[in-house]
Parts: sequence; C-alpha cells; structure tokens
Amino acid sequence: MTTTTTPPRDTGAAWLAVTTVAVGTFTVVTGEMLPVGLLTPIAAELEVSEGTAGLTMTAPGLVAAASAPLLTLGARRLDRRTVLYGLMALLAAANLLAALAPAYPVLLVARVLTGVSIGGFWAFAFAMAGRLVPEPQAGRAASVVASGIAVASVLGVPAGTLVSSFAGWRVAFAAVALLAAGVSVALARVLPPLPAERAARAADLRRVWRPGPLRVVLIVTALVVTGHFAAYTYVRPFLEQVGGAGAAGVGAMLLGYGLAGVLGNFAAGARAARRPARVLVTLAALIAVATIALPVAGAATGPAAALLLLWGVAYGGVSVTLQIWVAGTGGGEAGTAMLTAVFNAAIALGALAGGRVVDGVSVSAVMWLGAGLALVSAAVAGIAGRRTTSGS
Repeated sequence: MTTTTTPPRDTGAAWLAVTTVAVGTFTVVTGEMLPVGLLTPIAAELEVSEGTAGLTMTAPGLVAAASAPLLTLGARRLDRRTVLYGLMALLAAANLLAALAPAYPVLLVARVLTGVSIGGFWAFAFAMAGRLVPEPQAGRAASVVASGIAVASVLGVPAGTLVSSFAGWRVAFAAVALLAAGVSVALARVLPPLPAERAARAADLRRVWRPGPLRVVLIVTALVVTGHFAAYTYVRPFLEQVGGAGAAGVGAMLLGYGLAGVLGNFAAGARAARRPARVLVTLAALIAVATIALPVAGAATGPAAALLLLWGVAYGGVSVTLQIWVAGTGGGEAGTAMLTAVFNAAIALGALAGGRVVDGVSVSAVMWLGAGLALVSAAVAGIAGRRTTSGS
C-alpha cells in the first residue's frame, strides 16, 4: 500500500523542515566522528592504548552499518517524523552517557547506542527529504540534507578538538548531547506527519548487490572510506607524536582541514552531477597524495598543515559525490540504506585496521595504509567511469 504525504504548503515552513533535518544529519555525524579528535585524552584518562581508544569509532560504525537496513525493515509502517526525533533523542542520551562514563566499557556502550541512532537517521533522512518540498525542489532538498553530513565530517572533529583542548573531552560529548536534545525537539515541532510510503522488503536490499553500477559504487565507498578513516582516526596522535604539535595546534590544523573540506564539498557537488566516477577518481588520488606525503613532512609544521588542507578539500567532496552517484543508479531507498551501511562499516573497519597498525607498527605507518586503499578506490572508480563512458 502506498501513502502519499502533501508537503507543507508554506514554502518557509517546508524549507525550515529541510534545514532542521540537515542540522540533524550534522549532529549525528558530529557525534560519530567526535572521538577522532579526542583519542589522546580519552586513552590517557581511561587508561587504554590509543589503538584501543579507536574502538570508540569502530563500535558505532559497525552498529550503524547493521541498524541502517534493519531499521529500514523494522520501521516499515512508522511515521518517519516519530522515527527521526526518536533517534535524535537516543543520540542525546548516548552522548550524555559518554560524557559521564566512569570507565572505558561504559563509554563503549554509549558509542553502541550512538551507532543505532546514526544508522537509522542517515537511512531515513535522505529517503524522506524530497517529501518535504514540492517535487521540482526535491533534488535541492536532498542536497541540503547531504550538506549536513559533509559539513559535520569536516568541521565536527576540529570543533570537538577545540572544545576538548579548553574544557576536556567529556564536555565535548556533553555539548553534542545538548545539541541533539535541541534538534529532537525541533524535529518534533517543524516536521509534518510523514507516514511510510512503501514498506521496504528484504528482497529490495538483496537486489542492491546484484552486478551493476550500484554495486560498483558500494565497492568504491568501502575502499575509499576505509582508507580515509584508517589514517584520519589517528591524525591527532600522528600530529602530536610525529609533528610535535600541542592540543591547540592540532585543533587549529584540524579546523583548517575542516574549512577546506567545506569548500571541497560544494566544489565536488557542482561537478559530480555530470561525471561522479571521474570526480571520485580525483578526490581519492588527492587523499593518497596527502597521506603519502604526511610522514615525509614529519615535524615540518608548515608542510603538514598544507597537506591537511589538501586532504580536507579531497575528503570534503567524497560524501556528496557518492550520494549523487547512488542517486544516478536509481537505487532508491534500498540503495540509500545500503550506502549508509557500507559507509559506516567502512568507518568501523578503517578505525579498527588503523588501530592495529598504530599499536603494532607505528602511527606513521597508518598513513601509508590509508594511501594504498585510496589508490585502489581511484583505480576501481576509474575503470567504472570508462565503462560508463564507452557504454553511453
């Protein structure tokens, strides 16, 4: 059975709803990425290694990967407004628990709860974005919602790092909890009723993995995101141990990375609409260049800062390019759910693999791992792009 929902008649109300959902995506991704800038103080206070502290990235990524398709099936007939503000309230509770965690196992429990919120919110937010506005504006609405993820991916970490440098890592988690609580209330107030339009089926999710362009996008996503997070999760220990930077210096460099990433997001989005595979090749190659060169730059602060800017520009465009690529394959809600699952599984795998390299080899070696996976993803995207061009 299909149920349609009329978007709010008032244009201002419609775009307020879209913007609020975008703030929601910003909040969930900020909550997911937050430990990247906090690993050193978390490890020190809770008396674990930095590689073990990296599991605070692995746990929510794995849970989000599972929760995206499972919640898509489990919430088949629930009003999407209720689902979204409920997941945001869960995120607020999870981050409050993280801020108060007396020991590392409690922090991991909090991060598991964070993963449930992340996977569900990603999957539903994109699927319903176009329902909030008239059909001719649906593409623009989806882009606005996607911008919340892109901006959080590149600004959330440096913001959390700066808060931590002045007030401690627990305050950074508390700040995200407060933001999530406010967004939950806002979603409940500004979203119209959004009953489920079509009950998702397990067969829809299985169909995504059949040979075809959508499966190629998911493979590229797994490679480039795993490589990025294998290196980026441990960028703070790298900058401190290899580059000799203090907490404030790391925060400033990551803020520069973030600002560069915002530029990369909009620059890539403008170009990816025509040839997303080609844009992804360029972005992955730039990530590889930056991560290969960082260990060579070593303690030279200027070159390291410049390479972080390059890295930020490149990764800032990855999320929006992948979203556009998936949309172009006609994957629908099932495609979005599986992109969410693969993306978050890759975050978890990258953080886990990077942690093992950091603990077993060195913090510099993890940059080479990230570079290698980025190059492989560029090769796969390049082959896919040539096949698409030759077949058109």
